Amino acid sequence: MSLQAYSWTFMVMYIGVMIWFGILGQRKVKSADDFATARGSYGPWFLALAFTSTVASGATFLGIPGLAYTFGLSAMWIMFCYPLGAYTGVLVCQRMIAHAGETSGTRSIPEYLGERYNSETMRVIAAIFSLILLFYMAGQLVSGVVMFETMLGLNLPWALGITTVVLAAYVVMGGAHADMMTDALQGFLMILLAVILLVMFLSGFGVDGGVSDVVDQMEQVDPRNTTVLHEGSPVVGEWWHIFALLFVHVPLGLMPHVGNKLWALKSEADRSKFIKIAFTFGLILPCMAFGGMLARAIFGDDLFATNAGANNAVPVLFIELFPTWLAALLGVGILAAIMSTADGLVIAMSQVVANDLYRLTIAPRIHSTKSEAEIDRITLKISRFATVVVLAASVALAYATQNMNISLLVALGFGGLSAALWGPLVLGVMWRGLTASGGIAGFVSGGLTFIVIASGFVTTSGAEGSTLYSVTAWVERQTPNAFSVGAIGGLVCILVAVIVSKLTQPLSENHLKKVFDPA
Repeated sequence: MSLQAYSWTFMVMYIGVMIWFGILGQRKVKSADDFATARGSYGPWFLALAFTSTVASGATFLGIPGLAYTFGLSAMWIMFCYPLGAYTGVLVCQRMIAHAGETSGTRSIPEYLGERYNSETMRVIAAIFSLILLFYMAGQLVSGVVMFETMLGLNLPWALGITTVVLAAYVVMGGAHADMMTDALQGFLMILLAVILLVMFLSGFGVDGGVSDVVDQMEQVDPRNTTVLHEGSPVVGEWWHIFALLFVHVPLGLMPHVGNKLWALKSEADRSKFIKIAFTFGLILPCMAFGGMLARAIFGDDLFATNAGANNAVPVLFIELFPTWLAALLGVGILAAIMSTADGLVIAMSQVVANDLYRLTIAPRIHSTKSEAEIDRITLKISRFATVVVLAASVALAYATQNMNISLLVALGFGGLSAALWGPLVLGVMWRGLTASGGIAGFVSGGLTFIVIASGFVTTSGAEGSTLYSVTAWVERQTPNAFSVGAIGGLVCILVAVIVSKLTQPLSENHLKKVFDPA
């Protein structure tokens, strides 16, 4: 059988399993809260697999190997900074966020922020700005396109269409329950793939010799591939980039599509165990980057001339080095990584519309006479309809951004939200003195800083000869790197949040006690 025939066989089987999980999830969904959070339903090992796979995404399995193919050993900074940052954020913030879910029935991160600051304005702003995650979602769909084109021979419209229909089918049916079940399976497949690629790199698989020969061949292709920092790289070219990678990823594990999984843990007593397991898995998954390095040693610069470019490093590696059937099976494993984040993103963004805007903002004003049960039924219907709308918008954005590096496309989504969340979410957990006005000002300033710099509005034009020239030149140089731009935005967010909090009315002591000192 050919690669495409094997790929189609495994793909149909995989899709069948996903739909089956969707049906199982549908049986568990009794309310809008079930659809949004699957509250208190899963144990630490199961949830850790689901959580880790959602954090990882297609960026880990195609984008990071693509960066490793491009920048060599210096990409190891990305491998370690992203899980270290993400799980540090989870460790710091998870207790308070989990408590909010248990005591107030919180269903989303924007809703949590509204509770933390006793502010509807904060909740609505956070909810609307969360739609920047459409870029994150587009990155997952572009990852799917790469796999469908490489393994199945499909063109862009068909690849996007199949990915979208499968996602819509099982997410609309099972909501968060389908998300958790599919993500746990996908997480297991992803860990298996990461370990395989690590072993391949260390053994020099496909290269005459061992790991030292792999490194030697990388150096022969480009001497910068074996340096600590990759000179000229917009991602790992200077020490600021390394700090930015760590800093910008701290809120990643608390993004709306990831943080909502903290409420699905069955027992509060297992929370510490869950964090330890998830962190261990999180350190394993970035080992996919070694596949990109091995591909550079074997193929040299050849992949830069292909349509998918460096994003195609791991799929091409599988096709060239493994039997056809095994390459096809491993390719489906990569698609699992893509789906595992995409479904969580769809649910999170659907809750922006259904929960944060309708249930909490619009319903109290226009449906004040309806019962809680009626509001819940309407919210569930909106959740399912919004799922389809979010997918349609993501497809359009994926089509427009199909040629971007997947990691950098994803960073446009989470980098902007990270910049906005650093103050109100991360600092807001650690510092009682952060006021509602400070949280809102920090959120807005961080988000706007990211948008202004990422859009290329900061340039040296007109600054020549002035004292601002060196500053604007440095900021302009960061524009292609969404991680750096997100870090700049996050620092602005923190600074503004602190200053405004010092100048404005603090929250009441009773409210702070309820938030920080749960009984």
